Amino acid sequence: MIRTRQKKGLCAACVSLFSAIWLCCGTALAEEAPSSTVQLDIPAKSCILTDSAGNVLYEDNADQQMPPASITKIMTLLLTFEALDAGTLSEDQMVTCSEYAASMGGTQIWLEPGEEMALSDIIKATAVNSANDCAMVLAETVAGSEEAFVAMMNEKAAALGMTGTHFENPTGLDADGHLSTARDIAIMSAELLKHEGVTEYTTIWMDSLRNGETGLVNTNKLVRYYTGCTGLKTGTTDGAGSCLSATATRDGVSLIAVSMGSETSNDRFASCRTLLDYGFASYENFTPVLDDQTLAPVPALGGQSEQVSISADMPEGILIPKGMADQVKVEVTKESTVTAPVEEGTVLGNAVISLDGKVLAQIPLRAKEQVEKIDFSFALRRLWMLFTISPFAEEEIQKN
Repeated sequence: MIRTRQKKGLCAACVSLFSAIWLCCGTALAEEAPSSTVQLDIPAKSCILTDSAGNVLYEDNADQQMPPASITKIMTLLLTFEALDAGTLSEDQMVTCSEYAASMGGTQIWLEPGEEMALSDIIKATAVNSANDCAMVLAETVAGSEEAFVAMMNEKAAALGMTGTHFENPTGLDADGHLSTARDIAIMSAELLKHEGVTEYTTIWMDSLRNGETGLVNTNKLVRYYTGCTGLKTGTTDGAGSCLSATATRDGVSLIAVSMGSETSNDRFASCRTLLDYGFASYENFTPVLDDQTLAPVPALGGQSEQVSISADMPEGILIPKGMADQVKVEVTKESTVTAPVEEGTVLGNAVISLDGKVLAQIPLRAKEQVEKIDFSFALRRLWMLFTISPFAEEEIQKN
């Protein structure tokens, strides 16, 4: 159901203020999605299920700070892919293992000091095999040193709003103060998946390096055994227990399940499988449609064009509980007129998508093109046309 309210006779100053406010908003998905009171049996100390936009579908103790183990490498990979996207690194460049990187304990591919390998292979070993030596090579390649890279990790965490996270290293090995939360891990997982090419690594089940001499098997069993799994990262240490950030996409629905502090490896996979199963069984994508009246042009007072066209940045899909599409409401607030000049992109209205009183999305209605104010030269040209063009010719011009 679409309900439209027209705001009448706003002055140009009000229009400008309204536009400035909403231009900052963009297409904003609500922080809170429709949630369920269902209780799931999750064998983990902390867990969360979100969609790719960050809307929480299920959570239990999601803000408890705990050691994240190798899930830390999601941030290591995120900063690496940011460097790749920025052009400061390339996947085919050769990188060298330092003596310090070769000394990492835990899981590794046993890089030798001075050994060279393509950056793509270092990324692969980090994402698939959770190799600590390779994670340190990435850190040193991106930032020059572990200390500089850890500073970047914490700066990025703060920028993403990961308020419960502090990193001490790029590997996830237990260290005093190296902590995160299920909620924060879901945030950085969603951020990593925004980078094109990440899932080419995180969906690998088996591969090899060094001309087949070094075998790789993904530590995330869901990659092989869960339909639609796109990654993402396991983690296990004495301090953290067994952890997992599992991501999957089915029928256009992308979900992120995080479990922390499971007693066994099987428990972490069971935890995330249960969370993902619940999400896919309970939610679906809803694509809102705006009617012709909502997108109708707005008269432009004093403009060189009589009206300004409207565009809307529609989301690809909004996650809603299954079977509730007919209860979604779209309420539109839109200017009845605007006063020229109007800049392209100026917000002239807003469509609010809601369900059961909860806002799912706010979609700005923007000016599709610029409309200049009538000035002396424009008025003169119009007068000249009126006096020099025959009525028949003017009619033909208007038709064309």
